[in-house]
Amino acid sequence: MKKSTVTEIRERFDNEVERFSNLETGQVATMDAKIALELITCTAKAIKPEAKTILDLGCGAGNYTLKMLSKVPNLNCTLVDLSQNMLDKAFERVSEATIAKVETIQGDIRDIDLANNFDIILAGAVLHHLREDADWELVFQKMYDSLTPGGCFLISDLLIQENEAVNKLTWKMYANYLKHHGGDEYQQKVFDYIEKEDTPRSMTYQLDLMKKVGFSSTEILHKNACFGAFGGIK
Repeated sequence: MKKSTVTEIRERFDNEVERFSNLETGQVATMDAKIALELITCTAKAIKPEAKTILDLGCGAGNYTLKMLSKVPNLNCTLVDLSQNMLDKAFERVSEATIAKVETIQGDIRDIDLANNFDIILAGAVLHHLREDADWELVFQKMYDSLTPGGCFLISDLLIQENEAVNKLTWKMYANYLKHHGGDEYQQKVFDYIEKEDTPRSMTYQLDLMKKVGFSSTEILHKNACFGAFGGIK
């Protein structure tokens, strides 16, 4: 199947703002979404308790930044997303939660210019849209270069496994999860858009890539079936 273009992905998310603004219902298709959100933000605070700046990559409606601000208030926030509609909503919500600077950047992370002063970078359910190895390495290098010394890049995302049998097992677990929440039709709907839109990589691949681009250490925070939370420290 031909994968979605960047334009098609942007257009889909332009129409999903309200759903992704609701933590109770917007992330039902993501296993352990609330757990990962809490773990990533708690970990960021533990690594950089005196953080002043955050970059939210693929920020959506701003949920990750809002959770981070509840733990480390008044961070200067940079919100990046393909969808201007998402950015508008995120800006509105985040601006109400901080007296610090809130900046938005609309565009593809591979193309945009970033500062190099971020203490915390969060990437929630966004990197699985990358396609080729070169794109993955470019983005991971860009995140490393954008961090302050001791800063952290933390990810929550859809994953594959490197062993085929284990991969089939984890996706069967996910299929059962989706059926439980919405039945066969819902499971098929989710799997169809994953097939068209997403190209996830394994956690091992991403942790190895972090080491390759320069991160001094990596951490695994959570793993359940084909979802995980993990990251690297500069």
